[in-house]
Amino acid sequence: MAAIFNDLMRGLDEVDAFLAGQTTGCKVNLPAEVDVKSIRKRLKMTQAHFSSTFGFSLDAVKHWEGGRRTPESSARAFLTVIARNPSAVVAALHPQLEQRDSMEQNREQHVVRR
Repeated sequence: MAAIFNDLMRGLDEVDAFLAGQTTGCKVNLPAEVDVKSIRKRLKMTQAHFSSTFGFSLDAVKHWEGGRRTPESSARAFLTVIARNPSAVVAALHPQLEQRDSMEQNREQHVVRR
């Protein structure tokens, strides 16, 4: 029981160190494979829309989905973020859309109040 507790405490110490900016010894675990098609389908996007929204070439998306190429590690990391929080990625890459949505919401609220 003490060994489990010590492992947990060591893990918490590592988290504290990471949050404090000490990244020595931290390793990112990327998936070996990413199912690009399932991510895209879940987002209800065409290949063209998916590629333009997230900055991939259309050819890359087609090759990934067709199994002719595998995304590089940086693309797998980005695709993992897209799969988990696509709205955050869209907000970061397309701030003008977020601003437009905010303006539209304000306009709708103004109309409702009248």
